[in-house]
Amino acid sequence: MTRFPPVRILTVVALLGMLRGPGGPAVAQDEPTPPTDTVEVTLTEALVRALGASPEVDQRRAQRQFAAARSTEARANRFLTDVSLSTAYSFAPGLDDVPDDATEDNIYLEPDVNNDWGLDALRPFGRFEISVQQPIWTWGELSGNIRAARHGVDVETARVDQKALEVSARAGEVYYNLLLTEALDRLADRTQEVVDRAKREIQRLLDEGDEGVSQADLFQTRLTEEEVKRRVVQIEQNQATARSALRRLLFLPEGTAVVPAPDELRPIEFSVHPDSLDYYIQRAVQNRPEIDQAEAGVKARKALVDVAQSDYYPKIGVQASLSQSITLPERPNPENPFVGDAFAGTGTRTGIGIQQNLNFGQTAAQVEQAQAELESVRHQRTAARQLVRFEVEEAYRSLITAKMDVESRDRSTTISGEWLRTEQVNFDLDLGSTEDLVKAVRADLEAQARYLEAVKRYNVAVLNLLDATGTLADRAEHGTLLEPTP
Repeated sequence: MTRFPPVRILTVVALLGMLRGPGGPAVAQDEPTPPTDTVEVTLTEALVRALGASPEVDQRRAQRQFAAARSTEARANRFLTDVSLSTAYSFAPGLDDVPDDATEDNIYLEPDVNNDWGLDALRPFGRFEISVQQPIWTWGELSGNIRAARHGVDVETARVDQKALEVSARAGEVYYNLLLTEALDRLADRTQEVVDRAKREIQRLLDEGDEGVSQADLFQTRLTEEEVKRRVVQIEQNQATARSALRRLLFLPEGTAVVPAPDELRPIEFSVHPDSLDYYIQRAVQNRPEIDQAEAGVKARKALVDVAQSDYYPKIGVQASLSQSITLPERPNPENPFVGDAFAGTGTRTGIGIQQNLNFGQTAAQVEQAQAELESVRHQRTAARQLVRFEVEEAYRSLITAKMDVESRDRSTTISGEWLRTEQVNFDLDLGSTEDLVKAVRADLEAQARYLEAVKRYNVAVLNLLDATGTLADRAEHGTLLEPTP
């Protein structure tokens, strides 16, 4: 009786639970519109494109620009803190009962001269005044505001870097999700081909009357075929979702197909630093934007404490003003230091002024508030340092685990392949059993799928470690993302 090698393919049902993408169950969708353009991106290109197109990063950059403008404003307050120009326009009265012999120098001595408010006597009147203030000594108020604004820019810069890290890590994971779905899709295609060949072979043997094959084998194969078809649809939908996610993350036009380059899922070439965990923790302390943000926040709050305390002391400054009143036709304006006309003439005031806030109770409360906010930011800095250390250690240990998993899964695929080849030879020589061959096929298919998933987890773990050390976005932008760590 002839043995039936293709019957081993019936066990592809064991693979079905592993042929799944990174998402959940697939949902039936309408047939997608054929892509009008194809964009091929490497991992580095995907991260750089995502950073360049991300509105989240742009939003943080806009906030940094706002902080930079506030810093410029604070520096501008050092000189001519207050410069203002005010103008007013109205009507001025004319003069009534002016003697014929009155002159501009003695008209103010004439007792009968009055202002004439009649409509026909009114004339255009204009007044402008320009005033300036220049602080001389503010007990740290101006310098404190300048320092606080400058460190505020540092805070926003760190927030930009933090968001860039988030976007980079997200883009990297989506990229490898797509590579995984494509690899599983190819594995599913090979499985489908094997099932089709098994079904045709069983049908041929049934037609020939082979007693080693029964209708049950055919029904089992057909049920397996249907299950494979359902899983293939799920993989295809997960693949479409991953491709759409990457396209939207890169903000490419609708209808654009994103293709990873290379299209084969392989482990990233990454060497763990000889100093291991301590090295990565030090890198994180130097590069993580959360720590930079906390440090800048502490400095800004210290400066604001100085600003609040400055209200205990008098502020000294210089103030000057110049005013000019004009009435047309011009009213007489005697050159007498004791006589002035509100509707004509020039005035000026210049001198040193002292301003003292006498509400010391409010000042004390404001200083206490500023010191409390400073303590709050200090605690945030302590927490940020500890959190960064924890995240680095977690990412490092996850990478070690993922690396070991990849190596083990790789050895498993080698072992399962050798086992399968041995069982095939034994089966062909009539030395093995169908059950052993079925187990070998199952182990080989499972090993391949598990290896692909392990590679994806390892690659994402590498990106997570670079993210935890604060170097992911910088390495991507400088084209050194995939260079091994020295």
